[in-house]
Amino acid sequence: MLDKNTGAKSINQSAQAAFDDGDDVDLIQVLATLWRGKWTILLCAFALTVAGAIYAFGLAVPKYAASTTLALQARNQPVVDLESVLSGVSTDDAALKTELEVIKSRSLLEKLVAELDLLADPEFNATLRPEPAFSPRDSLFWLLGLVGLAPEPDAPPTAADILNQTVAELGEAITATNLHDTYVFEIGARTETPAKSAALTNTLARLYIEDQIALKFDATENAVSWLSDRSIALEQELREKENAVKEARSASGVISPEALQALNIQAKDVRDRMADMSLTQAALEVRAERLLALLADGTPAEIAAEVDDTVITRLWQDQTMEAGPLLERMRDRLRQIAARLQTDVERNRQQLAALELSHQRLQERFDAQSAEMVQLQQLERDAEATRVLYETVLTRLKETAVQRGLQQADSRVLSAATPGMQVAPRRSVILGLSFFLGALLGAGAILLRQMMHNGYRSAEDLEIGTGLPVLGEIPRLPIRARPMLLSYLKDKPTSAAAEAIRNLRTSVLLSNIDSPPQVIMSTSSLPGEGKTTQAIALAMNLSGLGKKVLLIEGDIRRRTFSKYFDARSEGGLLTALSGEAPLKELVSHDARVGADVLMGEKSSANAADVFSSEKFHSFISMARQAYDFIVLDTPPVLVVPDARVIGQSADAIIFSVHWDKTSKAQVQEALRQFSSVNLRVTGVVLAQVDPKRMARYYGYGSRYGTYSRYGRGYYEA
Repeated sequence: MLDKNTGAKSINQSAQAAFDDGDDVDLIQVLATLWRGKWTILLCAFALTVAGAIYAFGLAVPKYAASTTLALQARNQPVVDLESVLSGVSTDDAALKTELEVIKSRSLLEKLVAELDLLADPEFNATLRPEPAFSPRDSLFWLLGLVGLAPEPDAPPTAADILNQTVAELGEAITATNLHDTYVFEIGARTETPAKSAALTNTLARLYIEDQIALKFDATENAVSWLSDRSIALEQELREKENAVKEARSASGVISPEALQALNIQAKDVRDRMADMSLTQAALEVRAERLLALLADGTPAEIAAEVDDTVITRLWQDQTMEAGPLLERMRDRLRQIAARLQTDVERNRQQLAALELSHQRLQERFDAQSAEMVQLQQLERDAEATRVLYETVLTRLKETAVQRGLQQADSRVLSAATPGMQVAPRRSVILGLSFFLGALLGAGAILLRQMMHNGYRSAEDLEIGTGLPVLGEIPRLPIRARPMLLSYLKDKPTSAAAEAIRNLRTSVLLSNIDSPPQVIMSTSSLPGEGKTTQAIALAMNLSGLGKKVLLIEGDIRRRTFSKYFDARSEGGLLTALSGEAPLKELVSHDARVGADVLMGEKSSANAADVFSSEKFHSFISMARQAYDFIVLDTPPVLVVPDARVIGQSADAIIFSVHWDKTSKAQVQEALRQFSSVNLRVTGVVLAQVDPKRMARYYGYGSRYGTYSRYGRGYYEA
């Protein structure tokens, strides 16, 4: 009986480990995949190259490029005068970029449109182009019209619209660049004719130079006009200021600054005399006060000591006079001296008052004439400044007037354009790029197909994915109908398919050396995976060993054995289970297979219940006694539970997987269902392998299977 000790956990762990090993990208495998798809890649590359050639040589409109180079006259020094109206532009990056924008400005492009009459050229005036046979926009409007949502038709373009569109088209065809680290501009144009490209660049360069000259001329005329008006105004202003100076001189009493200086010196002398006289006046007043004090209560000795007078001195020296008369006579003399001193004080006071009045008048006169002098000097400075400005403007006016007609452009043509050379389409580039993109597309398709594939293509992948040994690889048999199977296997005993079945037989029999399997069950995930073919072929090979073999149709729901065999007995598997007839009467021996065949029967009871019954187990036990090998063809695992029930009585379970078709998820689910009832699948078989596709698309034919190209000398076709 089948070993039932291995559960679902071990199988799932093995499968998961196998998948984990394949997570890393193997560059060699990627390259091998691309190499296997080389014909697809070459086909895609060829197809896109042909499409690129059709576009480059037939559909693409040729474009011709021409260029005119201009040299810009640089000005390095800053502009501080009116010489900037002549020539030279700044050399900073912003100025160079500005010039490039001027070249492509709308004003120059409009002049170019008028100069070359581009409004009559369909290349730039879209309204002159013929209507295309197919327009997505018209198709959309037509579809919208079918549902009543068609928009209002566009109004016909105005002359301004046509001009704007033409200028925009021209702007797309014109380029202006500055050559690196130079003051050289390059004007380029791309059009559909060589002569037109050259005409555009040469004409635009000429218009640009003429525009520069016109700007210089306008600047000169504006400068002359402004300088003329300014010089007239300054001349009138100068006259008015000179007259104001004359009037100020006439009204002022000061002839010159020297006279004012003399007046200042005179006032200083008066101040000095006033200072001296003030000191004298103070001394006289002090002397007068002392004399009055002595006259009031002074003694003769005090009077004689302080008053320096000969009369008083003589009286004091006269020893004959008494004190009373001496004092009286001294006082009389002191009164005379005090009266004279008082007269001097009064006279000196009057002189000091006269000096103060004179100084005041001199100071007022000096202040008034100083203010007049300052005002006069201010008027003179204003007049002088106006005179200098007037002379400067007049000089510039004469210089600018002389420069009329001498203006030069800031740029000059270094090389005029010649008829343009074809630059588009770049046929070699298009062909090379088309080939590369085609190869890339083909490689992407190959890798995408490889990435999205979910089936098994090799025994190695199947073994890694299931964790089970691969017992064999069965190629797809070259038959058109099921009845041809037995004839093919009988007539081609040395074919690759027959050898593959023999390898399967050997693998099954050696799967358990100690106890070779006697009851062998063949099943799969889904219908059409080759399990029935595999069961019939395996029964034929086992009978070829001289063994007695029973082939049982366990798929009693579909009963497809009738398409392979001509059943001559009455009854089948259900009759055998019921015991209504002995087994030897129910089987039919097929000479082509060399084995007894027990056909299935239609049952009113559920098939799974039938195979779960004790009668089925007893029947298998009885068959074991009568036959050397029993081969069971069972229904698919994922469709009905019959295979899991029948497997309880089997010694070996062979699980078929359709090559490059059955998904990995389906295989894993089928194996999980076996594990859920504690059944261990003996091994898997990669069935219905297409050797040509394997070798052509996947490259496995040279590595796997006895049907590879190395077996051509051993196998029949």
